[in-house]
Amino acid sequence: MSVELRHVRCVLSVAKHLHFSRAAEELGIAPPALTRQIQEAERLLGARMFHRTKRSVALTAAGVAYLSEASAALDHLTRGAERAALAERGELGRIEIGYVGSAVYSGVLQATVREFRAKFPRVEIGIGEIVMREAGALLAEGRIDIAYVRPPVPQPEGIAARTVHRDAFIVALPADSALCASETITPAQLRGQSFVVPEQESGTLEVARRGRFTPNIVGQPGTLAAVLAHVSLGGDVSIVPRSLAQCVAVPGVEYREIAGRPVASEVAMLYRRFEKAPAVRAFLEFSAS
Repeated sequence: MSVELRHVRCVLSVAKHLHFSRAAEELGIAPPALTRQIQEAERLLGARMFHRTKRSVALTAAGVAYLSEASAALDHLTRGAERAALAERGELGRIEIGYVGSAVYSGVLQATVREFRAKFPRVEIGIGEIVMREAGALLAEGRIDIAYVRPPVPQPEGIAARTVHRDAFIVALPADSALCASETITPAQLRGQSFVVPEQESGTLEVARRGRFTPNIVGQPGTLAAVLAHVSLGGDVSIVPRSLAQCVAVPGVEYREIAGRPVASEVAMLYRRFEKAPAVRAFLEFSAS
C-alpha cells in the first residue's frame, strides 16, 4: 500500500490548523479517524510528520519538508481535475478552422470567432486559408474541425453543411468597359464577354444560364483577390459575391448589380456530422444560437 490522496489531505489539514479537532471538522471526519489516517500516512512514509502532546501539535523536520511538495502536488491534482471538467464541457481545447477567402469578406467568420473567444477564452482557435475543393477531405481526415466555404462543394460521407450567411452575386467589370455605363447589368448583356472565375464557378454558370449563353471562361486564378487583379487589367469580367464589393476596392475595377432575381450566393460551415471533441461541439452549438 502507498500513500493515497486521503492521507495527503489529512496531513495538509493538520499542518494548516496544528489542531486535530479543527482539522477533523474541516475534513468532515471524526478526530479518531483523522488520527488513524495520520498514523497510517506516517507509517507509509517512514517518518513522523508531527510532534504531538496533549496541548500542542507541531510539524517535525520531516513534516516541513513533506508539506511544500505535498501541497504543490495537491494543487496540481486540483487544477488537473478542473481542466478535465472544463475540457469535458467544451470550455478547454483547440479548434482548427479552415476558410476560403470569400467567406472572410462576408464577416461571418470573424464575428463568430470573436464572440466565441469572448465566451470560451480557454479554447485555442487556429485559423488558416484552404482550397475550397479540399475542405471536405480535410475535415474527414481530421486536419481541420470547421470549414467556412461557399457551396456547392464536395461533401464526403459524414460531413454536414449549415448555411451561415446569405449573399448574392454581382459583376466585377474593368473600369474601361462599356458595360460600366449601365447601373445594372442583365445576364444577356454579358454574352460575348470573357470570364475569369473564382474557386466557386456556380454564380458564373447561373448568370450564363439566365442569359442563354455558354460562358467563355479564360481563367480560374483561385482567390478572389487574384480574380480582381485579372479584371483590373482589362478585357475580362467576373461574377463575384456582393460582400466582396462592400469591403474590397481595387483600382481599375467597378461593380454592378445583376438585374432580375438575385443570383444567390451563400457561406456555409462544413463540419463532421458525428463530432466527438467537446470544444468543437461547443463551437457548433454556439454558432447555431
